[in-house]
Amino acid sequence: MTSATLTHRLAHRDEIDALRALMDAAISELQKPFLDESQIASSRAIMGLDTQLIDDGTYFVVEADGRLAGCGGWSRRATLYGGDQSPGRSAVLLDPAKDAARVRAMYTHPQHTRKGVGRLILSLCEGAARSEGFKKVELMATMAGEPLYRACGYEPCERLTDDRGGVAVPILRMSKPL
Repeated sequence: MTSATLTHRLAHRDEIDALRALMDAAISELQKPFLDESQIASSRAIMGLDTQLIDDGTYFVVEADGRLAGCGGWSRRATLYGGDQSPGRSAVLLDPAKDAARVRAMYTHPQHTRKGVGRLILSLCEGAARSEGFKKVELMATMAGEPLYRACGYEPCERLTDDRGGVAVPILRMSKPL
C-alpha cells in the first residue's frame, strides 16, 4: 500500500459543513479510548470550529490525495480553545512580544491518523506564528491529542476539566517555545 500524498491550503468558509463533519468523526472515534460516551457528548459543546480562524486566514486544511484528512490552525487572539458555540471566547489580539500564539481546533479524520496529518498542521501553525514574531505557542490538548503534542515538543502546563458541556472532560494545557 502506498501512502497518500498530503497537501495543504487555507480553509474557506464554503467548506464549513465538511470541516464540522470531519470534527464530529474525530471527536466520536478518536476520543473513545480516553472518554466515556457522556464525556464525548460533552466534548462537542466545548470543542469545534471557531470560524474566526478561517476569517483570519490562520486555519489550514490537509488533504490526502485530494480528500479531506485533517484541519487545524493557530490564532493571534486570546481564546485558547472552543468553537463558535463555546461560551467565553475572546477576539482580543495577543502581543507576540509577551503572549503565546494559540494552536486551535486540530482534527484528523479517523481514517488518516498516524500518517503525518497532525504533525503537518502543527508545523504550519508554528511556522506562521513564528513569522509573526511569536516566541511561544500553547494549546489545550485532548487526551487523544496529548501523545502527538508531547512527541512534537510540547510540555504540559496544567491539567484541567471542562464541564461546560454538562459532564467534566479532562484537558491539558501545553506549551512550546518557538
